Parts: sequence; C-alpha cells; structure tokens
Amino acid sequence: MSKKATGHLAALVTILIWGTTFISTKVLLVDFEPIEILFFRFILGFLALLIVYPHRMKGTTKRQEAVFAAAGLCGVCLYYLLENIALTYTMASNVGVIISIAPFFTAMLTHLFTKEEKLRANFFIGFVVAMVGICLISFNGAKMQLNPIGGLLAVAAAVVWACYSVLTRKISGYQSS
Repeated sequence: MSKKATGHLAALVTILIWGTTFISTKVLLVDFEPIEILFFRFILGFLALLIVYPHRMKGTTKRQEAVFAAAGLCGVCLYYLLENIALTYTMASNVGVIISIAPFFTAMLTHLFTKEEKLRANFFIGFVVAMVGICLISFNGAKMQLNPIGGLLAVAAAVVWACYSVLTRKISGYQSS
C-alpha cells in the first residue's frame, strides 16, 4: 500500500472514531463524571503512544517542551474536559455542530499568530455553506434545543482545539518524530 493510500486510510479511521466520540461520551456520562472520562481517555492515549513510540524523545529544548505541554493541555485536557461537560448540558448533535466551527477558529488563530493564512471572502462564504450543510445533516428536521451553558462550553472547546491545531502546526516544524 502506498504512503498516500495509508494516509487516506488513517484519515478515514480517524474520522470514524472521531465521529463516534460525541455519542459514546454521552452514553458514558450516564455512569461517569466528565473528569473520569477525561482521565480514562488520557490513559488510553498515553498507552497507545507508548506502544507506537516506547522511547523518550531526545534533543528537545525547554521551549519546545513548553509547546508540547501547551499542546497537551489544549488538545487532551481542556478540549475533552470542555466537550464532556458541554455534553452534560446539551445534546450530542448540538455539541457536534458547535464543535465543527473549530476550523474557523483555527484559521483565525493561524492568521493572527503565524501570518501564514490570508482570510478572504471565499473562506467566510465556505464556512457559512459548510455550517448550513452540517446543520441540515445533523438535525435532519429535528428541533434544535440549545442550552446556553452547553453551547458556550462547546464553543470554548472549539477555540481550545484551534489553539491545539496551531500548536501542533508549530510542533510539526521541529523535525522530530
């Protein structure tokens, strides 16, 4: 299998797993607190990374370690904690739709902090069209019931995920495994 095909397959598996997290977390919230789910998710992720790369990383600077820590805080801890708590206040479909604004925040933060992204009208038009499509698919005629606390927590999770995305982009430039 070519590297391109392997990459596409990995992306497909990631999408399938990611797409089920809102519903599975909502089910888990019946028996567990959001912080417990976060802890178990962290342990599973840590063990998976340990299996994939069982060595300590060498040759990193204190600044790079700080960026790694910030990415871990945003992408593992804060994002999932905010998402899990949001799911206790509102429906999984609402959280799923709200979280889908993360690419919008990612583009905005990338533009602000790296100056690599130019934001044009097409970006904003595409964002609106994508959001309308996501809403149509997610709600499919069902009544949307918003809870302000759940909605705000989901928006906060999307912003935190955007921070994580910008940090991982920076990390990808470190040329480390």
